[in-house]
Amino acid sequence: MTPRSPLPTLPLSTLPSFSAPDAPLPHPLVARYLDHVRVEKRLALRTVELYTADLHKLETNARQAGVELTQVTHTQLRRWVAQMHSGGRSGRGIALILSGWRGFYGWLGREGLVAANPVLGVRAPKAPKPLPKALSVDEAVQLASFEAPATDSDPFLQARDQCITELLYGCGLRIGELVGLDAQASASARGWVDLPSADAHVLGKGGKRRSVPIGGAALQSLQQWLAVRSLWARDGAPGGEALFISQRGARLTPQHIRVRLKQRSQQAGLATPVHPHMLRHSFASHVLQSSGDLRAVQELLGHASITTTQIYTRLDFQHLAAIYDKAHPRAVSDGAGGKAKTSPPKAAAAGTPAPPAAENADPDPAKS
Repeated sequence: MTPRSPLPTLPLSTLPSFSAPDAPLPHPLVARYLDHVRVEKRLALRTVELYTADLHKLETNARQAGVELTQVTHTQLRRWVAQMHSGGRSGRGIALILSGWRGFYGWLGREGLVAANPVLGVRAPKAPKPLPKALSVDEAVQLASFEAPATDSDPFLQARDQCITELLYGCGLRIGELVGLDAQASASARGWVDLPSADAHVLGKGGKRRSVPIGGAALQSLQQWLAVRSLWARDGAPGGEALFISQRGARLTPQHIRVRLKQRSQQAGLATPVHPHMLRHSFASHVLQSSGDLRAVQELLGHASITTTQIYTRLDFQHLAAIYDKAHPRAVSDGAGGKAKTSPPKAAAAGTPAPPAAENADPDPAKS
């Protein structure tokens, strides 16, 4: 590759400083790259600061190994990743560092200064996936049945927000599926509600349609909202066919619903601010706790793979373990004998089929 003409270099004093006050000036190539991402790509100052710290670590490793930055090999990078991991760096932290290094060597390649990007194929250790956050049954019922005092809330807003809460929790809908619902079925509708059959027809991920039953409480809230929705409907308003509309008659946005749900959870006295996907997680966890039918939960959630749904077996086990710790007389030591707290073996919850081994399955609960 033919080297390109050098980019103009800004004064080093304009670059973000390293965390250590006596840190050496960055390598000329690093300085040019930081100018590039700051001036040409216009990345945020905080992002440039993070890149600066990550590339300082790269320089340090290369200097200790006695190699130039342009001569760093794939094997050396893998060794440095292993050293960071053994030193206590989290998998997510290492992944972010590798992202910064990958961008730097990608830029060097475009400048004709390296033949290949040595960071390609170097992966961070897999970080443990956090369990999805779900409400307890009592908390979910408290949120769904909450009614603000008439003096503090518009009755129309109250009816709409309660219906939104009931459908999210009662049907396990994604936020995108909820906002895509229309009040009536049509050829152009992404989704709609069928009152006579008490079903919600939604368009899920990958353009897959499914029907979800609407429970009694959600159906009652839906009927109450539809009775007053016409007062806000506007002929010809964009999105006016939507089931959930604003006071201007337009379809609600996901962000609007997130804000309203967070406010409702705070008004209802819940300790944790609630977001829409938390209600989806709660729906799945509570149905699984009651039925033990993982396949049914998969169908209700619209998951393409059972491995995505298996995350809720871990939530179910946590629920059973908490009951065990509270109820069993030998679950917790009395303090006299110094015995450690015991807990049931980590197996699938009673009545729940044991999940098959899935070495490559790594579901993301935030996107399920």
